[in-house]
Amino acid sequence: MRIYKQYNVIGLMSGTSLDGVDLAFASFYYNKTWKYQLDVCQTIPYNKEWQTHLQQLHLKPISEIYQSSERYAIYLSQLLNDFILKNNLKVDLISSHGHTVLHDPEKSITLQIGNGKIINAKLNIPVVSDFRSLDVELGGQGAPLVPVGDELLFSKYDYCLNLGGFSNFSFKNDGLRKAYDICPVNIVLNKYSQKLGEQYDNKGIISKSGSINNDLLKELNNINYYKKLPPKSLGKEWLEREFLYVLKKYNDSTPNILRTLVEHIAIQIANCIKSGKCLVTGGGAFNTFLIQRIKAMSQANFLLGDKKLIEYKEALIFGLLGVLKIEKEINCLASVTGAKRNSIVGKYFDQ
Repeated sequence: MRIYKQYNVIGLMSGTSLDGVDLAFASFYYNKTWKYQLDVCQTIPYNKEWQTHLQQLHLKPISEIYQSSERYAIYLSQLLNDFILKNNLKVDLISSHGHTVLHDPEKSITLQIGNGKIINAKLNIPVVSDFRSLDVELGGQGAPLVPVGDELLFSKYDYCLNLGGFSNFSFKNDGLRKAYDICPVNIVLNKYSQKLGEQYDNKGIISKSGSINNDLLKELNNINYYKKLPPKSLGKEWLEREFLYVLKKYNDSTPNILRTLVEHIAIQIANCIKSGKCLVTGGGAFNTFLIQRIKAMSQANFLLGDKKLIEYKEALIFGLLGVLKIEKEINCLASVTGAKRNSIVGKYFDQ
């Protein structure tokens, strides 16, 4: 029988909603199944300069994106160093998703910035990063990657639903873990909340005050992506090309747009999750009105994780993906991404 050691890992994640950098320090060990303990966690919000820079970076020339990747890696190194010193942590591994700038798998493109080699050199701690590119090279979507963690850590649930910048979910079907992106969530809700001077729609209060625009709702629900069979995934390129293109045609009030978006999100999630026990995590889980609308649309039992798990489940699982990389265990599933085969993704740096 294989003996696994305990790993003390920092999982690092920056999502499409640009809330900030999520850092989750967790311990992983194997005893018949993988176990974890989620310890110290912190989200470091982006300052205005970084937020604007990352929002617009996908429009820049590739040379500028690579320069930004190095600068971003230095920035992450500083955040990590402060986090480690402040909490007096002994760290075996940093497992960094970085930040996705380009993701258009139909064109075989995915790029996450935050060069792991630089983080390793700055901190002298082993780093695993660049989790998506190998799967795309193998013909996969490069996303979602979290379902491996759902399978290994949260298999008691029928579904695991993440309400992040985009919503995605995973489930077991005929013995295989399946998953795909459902629809945009915080990436559009935050965008419209910011038009009213709010970073996000706290508890869904703004959207609850609005009225549904039925023409807009119908057009959103008819977007072609929802008719496609999985595997499939979403990115900013699709959002601008297909989703925001529809929204820009409607000159309605911001509360009405937000109310319509919430209804659209609830409909699309209920179309995917009709029954069973579902773990809900991600920032959208704090949007009380959105959760109410999802529950009203579906017969499923939607269960919210505790506050720490809601906020840091993705960072936690990226920590596990780094451990699996070191242990030479599969950490990317072809049944999820549509790649030619399962694979061990991530690049390992230890100078």
